[in-house]
Amino acid sequence: MVYNFNLGIGWASSGVEYAQAYRARVLRNIGVDAKFIFTDMFPQENIEHMTKNIGFLDSEVLWLYTFFTDCRIAPVSYTLRQLEQSFGKREFTFSRAGKTVRYVFPGTSVFYTAYLTDETGDFVHRVEMVSNGCLIRKDYFSYCRIYSEYYAPLDHQAHLYQRRFFHEDGSVAYEEITDNDMVMYQFPDRLLCSKEELVGYMVSRLHLTEQDVVIIDRTTGIGQTILQNAGKARIGIIIHADHFSEESTDDENILWNNFYEYAFAQYRRIDFYIASTDHQSQLLKEQFQKYLGVTPNIITIPVGSLGELKYPAAERKKHSLITASRLASEKHVDWLIEAVAEARKTVADVTLDIYGEGEERHKLEALAQRLHCESFVRFCGQQDLEEVYKNYEAYLSGSTSEGFGLTLMEAVGSGLPIIGFDVRYGNPTFIDDEQNGYLLPEQEAMSGRARIESLAKSIVRLFTEADLEAFHRHSYEKAQAYLTAKVEKQWAKILIQMK
Repeated sequence: MVYNFNLGIGWASSGVEYAQAYRARVLRNIGVDAKFIFTDMFPQENIEHMTKNIGFLDSEVLWLYTFFTDCRIAPVSYTLRQLEQSFGKREFTFSRAGKTVRYVFPGTSVFYTAYLTDETGDFVHRVEMVSNGCLIRKDYFSYCRIYSEYYAPLDHQAHLYQRRFFHEDGSVAYEEITDNDMVMYQFPDRLLCSKEELVGYMVSRLHLTEQDVVIIDRTTGIGQTILQNAGKARIGIIIHADHFSEESTDDENILWNNFYEYAFAQYRRIDFYIASTDHQSQLLKEQFQKYLGVTPNIITIPVGSLGELKYPAAERKKHSLITASRLASEKHVDWLIEAVAEARKTVADVTLDIYGEGEERHKLEALAQRLHCESFVRFCGQQDLEEVYKNYEAYLSGSTSEGFGLTLMEAVGSGLPIIGFDVRYGNPTFIDDEQNGYLLPEQEAMSGRARIESLAKSIVRLFTEADLEAFHRHSYEKAQAYLTAKVEKQWAKILIQMK
């Protein structure tokens, strides 16, 4: 069994979660059993809805908090009728507004608010209970009650002091006692004094052997306890981002990215490190040798793969650009909007479609309105883009840091040229300058205006000077290395042949 450890997941997930979803499909195809373990708490959503959304099977997912119960990972199916049956003979009034239902119990100071999974159905994700104006409890459901949170008023606010996690039959599996950042976990046979101990207890309960592999995608807060409890299992670390700070590194010392510092220090215990590009693998090998005097097992395996190359059924939309990412500040989508607005002064019909969601969306929409771009810059939300890229002429990236760039891989898989900055590691992997796009000079001291102008000039150059057909062909050639069959062989080599 391959156990893959991560922290959280969301509706606008990062590349780490999408990389895991790609890996899940690959491991299924090569016949390797795998579990994907998430250790964050998800009070606002049922984890199954988010994991299923990006391609995990329910049977592949383990959640730290239900691991110690007999509750399965499952979609929400607990209904309003079931909730009402739990009221017994108490009288109540009912009102509904979209996804929110209010129950009031006449003659008492109590009301319940039920939060549903959608505006038309009757599936209940959680119920909040208020008495005498104070929140006292929240219940969370999938097909049964998963856990409850208990609150007391403190400094005029609801203060969480306890969680109880339940088995399917409603009996208590264990309890979490919490006081802000301090937590304890009470089991029938033990008391654990931190979340790290809880993760360690979970790992010990997996009963790992030398036939198992543990892959850690994020080590923050969990790496040490996993290694301490993994027994004879082989350990792999996935490098998802730039692994060091160039500004704080000299000939004598290197400052590792703190996400990886512990994992690098424990190289004697790590069986393999996986980087997603040859650029990063080679640099990491050189740095291990230079600063630590060791040569660990560092392998290149792309974090994603392409089932097939995608070709347009009709002519690509002329002068059309696509970008896809979380709408977060580090993706610099604002530069792309401004660059397209500038390029349109020369190429009058340039368009940009922006796919993805994130905290910056409203800010970016306001920018587009301010620049009067609404007619040619569209926000398309979160979508499955597998059949979408091929309809565009080129891909545009404003990111100044890409460990790999799943969207870049998907773009070349549909033959798109790419315009992006010459930054480690994704852009140089997928862009051969002037052969399938443009790698733009990048320096940390460059102003945002300089970057926007560089992007705008390259857009104009692409659509007025480049041989687009030749650029498309070269992107397809580069994409060949990322076909699923080739990536599967790489995973099979490390997971099967190395046993």
